[in-house]
Amino acid sequence: MRASDPMAAPYGEPIDLGPLPVGRPMTTVDEALVRSSVQRIFDLARRVEEWPALLPHYRRVKFRERARDGGGLVEMAADRPFGVLRWPTWWLSRMRVREASPDSAPSIRFRHVGGITTGMDVEWSFTATPLGTQVRIVHVWDGPRWPLIGVHAATTVIGPVFVHGIASRTLSGLARIAERESGVT
Repeated sequence: MRASDPMAAPYGEPIDLGPLPVGRPMTTVDEALVRSSVQRIFDLARRVEEWPALLPHYRRVKFRERARDGGGLVEMAADRPFGVLRWPTWWLSRMRVREASPDSAPSIRFRHVGGITTGMDVEWSFTATPLGTQVRIVHVWDGPRWPLIGVHAATTVIGPVFVHGIASRTLSGLARIAERESGVT
């Protein structure tokens, strides 16, 4: 919904997700040097509702609640491609967007609060370099609450196959767009 929509709920306070936790059993890292400005790739990454129009593996992204920082409660659905087959995934996240400040680079934080990955924390960071922007996506998680196999499933299948499979495609797709818009071919 647009802010001018009379049916739109008022924007709420930004969600405080705190720093990304460390020391979780599952950690995946996807990163790339994007040959564009920090602001350009950050703007593409934070406008998650536009991802389905930009990225073929995203089926839908919808805000259930909005916050003034551009975050809120967001429902996301993407496919994990396996050749010609696609495995549908779904999750619900709290999202926090931090603009650049004199003391820090911009970042985007998520905490999954619904779906199989409930409890997963995610951070997108954007660091200016002489060649463009280093974008890093870190996912950390204790795994699903499945007796005996939850951590094993997270560290051997869910993280490396599904999380990395979707995050790497998201990052490379947004990077291609940012670089094309920056005149890099």
